[in-house]
Amino acid sequence: MSPTTTPSPAPAAAPSSKGAKRSLMSSLMDATALLRSASFKEDSYVAAALPPSELRALADLKALLAKHPDAMSIWGVPLNSPHQPPPAGADGAAAAPPVDERADVVLLKFLRARDFRVRDAHAMLLRCAAWRAEFGADAVLDEDLGFKDLEGVVAYMHGWDREGHPVCYNAYGVFKDRDMYERVFGDGDRLARFLRWRVQVMERGVRALSLRPGGVNAIIQVTDLKDMPKRELRAASNQILSLFQDNYPEMVARKLAPCPQVFINVPWYFSVLFSMISPFLTERTKSKFVIAREGNVAETLYKFIRPELVPVQYGGLSRAGDLENDPPKPASEFTIKGGEKVFLEIDGIEAGATITWDLVVGGWDLEYGAEYVPAAEGSYTLCVEKTRMVPATAEEPLHNAFTAREAGKMVLSIDNSGSRKRKVAAYRYFVRKPSA
Repeated sequence: MSPTTTPSPAPAAAPSSKGAKRSLMSSLMDATALLRSASFKEDSYVAAALPPSELRALADLKALLAKHPDAMSIWGVPLNSPHQPPPAGADGAAAAPPVDERADVVLLKFLRARDFRVRDAHAMLLRCAAWRAEFGADAVLDEDLGFKDLEGVVAYMHGWDREGHPVCYNAYGVFKDRDMYERVFGDGDRLARFLRWRVQVMERGVRALSLRPGGVNAIIQVTDLKDMPKRELRAASNQILSLFQDNYPEMVARKLAPCPQVFINVPWYFSVLFSMISPFLTERTKSKFVIAREGNVAETLYKFIRPELVPVQYGGLSRAGDLENDPPKPASEFTIKGGEKVFLEIDGIEAGATITWDLVVGGWDLEYGAEYVPAAEGSYTLCVEKTRMVPATAEEPLHNAFTAREAGKMVLSIDNSGSRKRKVAAYRYFVRKPSA
């Protein structure tokens, strides 16, 4: 038995779980019910779905932009065509100029950021265009800002949620190291370079959006508060927040209200404070925040993001580089109740075939083992992995491979008998058939 690299075959049938104290099917149904109630939604950018007042505001903003002497574009989307007479039609009459449907999406973002106050949205849009020209935002994607060691660690785009929104992860715990902090934020020039790099990450996210009516037009932000040095990062955090609020309006997907954030590994005192003030907040205000304490990170993220797209450090199955080529193989999700033991059976394995599997459980702190059961009568069950305790601190999913000498099935056991807590889990497997 040794780990091997195998190609991603077509998705196999879900394994059975005969012998589980509660069937895996009921666990899967629990997970489905849990997920059905949670997803981020966007406001509509389809003109037919807008109320008359918003359509009038959109038309008024377009009229203001048409008076500008210079062409204007934001995020690569042309917003006006000043001083250009409409082309003549076949009968010599003036034809309507072509309309870029993406412009409506961009303009609606600025209007929504200012509650459809047209002049305020117009002023905000002009300031954003001026900032982008001065900052060189359209060219920042091609720059090497010297932060290769921060990519995939501090701020990075990784995968998408269940609705197709790109996901940006933010984790600043690395800056608790004083030397790292000084290297990145040690003086004004370094801070300015970091801010430029952070805008570069945001621009990558914007480029992943369709910016079309009915398309994906917002980003999910996940912020990890673990070990974050709040006082030291206050200046940088405030500048990043100000830049994004002023120049990337309505770019974050929402549940019920604008700009929610998913905060994970939240300190206990933050959770206590939020629970104290929560009764005094409106549902719209509370919906801006999704909060997960350490130990509930995977359960929270699974509500919005599939496990094969959640990074391994947050209880998912996605390792660095997994998304560079083909989409990952979908994982099967299930829940394990407190005091429950579940067996996952992967049947139909041929002699000579190699099976590779990944398994992750949110919060772990349970026992895991694996054995191979040959189909032939009289054959002995083989212990593939001895039953062992997987601690709550486990940072990687379980990964293993086994080559069968005879036909049979693989049985994975997950024993949560020692815990009263329900846990979310996910697994996937690949079977490489024997060569001729």
